[in-house]
Amino acid sequence: MKRISFILLSLMCTSYTAQASSDDAWKKHDQKLKAACIKASLLKNTKVVSDIMPFDDRVGYSAVVLEGRYPQAHMKNQLGRELCLWQRSKQKVSIIEADTLLKLKK
Repeated sequence: MKRISFILLSLMCTSYTAQASSDDAWKKHDQKLKAACIKASLLKNTKVVSDIMPFDDRVGYSAVVLEGRYPQAHMKNQLGRELCLWQRSKQKVSIIEADTLLKLKK
């Protein structure tokens, strides 16, 4: 009986251990996301101006807001914003203009 109790207790202890990512793993993930978004941006002098917004795992995306200057001559170096969506499973980005998302500073 003691043997069965020990085995059950051991199984219970091991079945509830979580495999959480380390802080270093999250930092590397965040750096990779930001670098990929900046690289995909159509703006120049692009920087991330928001915190990372992770959507639920069922959605599978994280988002950041980027800010930079429009490179086209007719835009006259105007400040612009983009929303970058990071698909976590495939590690791919999608960029969309987001000037109206947040009020721009002139």
